[in-house]
Amino acid sequence: MLRHLPNLICVGRIALVWPIVQALQAGRHDQALALFTVAAISDGVDGFLAKRFNWTSELGKFLDPLADKLLLVAVFVSAAWAAIAPWWLAAAAIARDLMIGGGALIFRLWFGPLQGRPTIVSKVNTALQILFLVAAILHAAHGLLPRELVQALALATLATTLASGADYLARFTRRAWSLPAHRA
Repeated sequence: MLRHLPNLICVGRIALVWPIVQALQAGRHDQALALFTVAAISDGVDGFLAKRFNWTSELGKFLDPLADKLLLVAVFVSAAWAAIAPWWLAAAAIARDLMIGGGALIFRLWFGPLQGRPTIVSKVNTALQILFLVAAILHAAHGLLPRELVQALALATLATTLASGADYLARFTRRAWSLPAHRA
């Protein structure tokens, strides 16, 4: 039963998306921040458990990135809609995720299974996206962080979002070109 714990945590993270969006839209920033923080921590916990105890599964390989994408896309859109995050950053983050998801789907359909793990730049980008959203919501809730810090985090997040998207595009392309002609 414990073997399925990482998948249950992923489902829990997906279940938190709607309450976070509702809290942001209602201006309940403290509630949104608390729920988003729990969801972000759950991402690390399920990954740790899956790796540490070898509780990986095919379902988990699908659920974990789905939960991450749903959470970040929904929170970016809601935060931008509520004027907490800039639209240009939300658009870049969403475009990156759509490009990665579309690229993975195309690769899978045309070339076969896509083997690989998230890159370092992708992990840094995800961490910065989460950090930025926490900082932006915290700033909206209490004004504790200087606006300049939140803006600097937005620019750093944009830089890693663009770098990560370019990295994935290059990797997909290299991998497709390196396949034998009969597979392509």
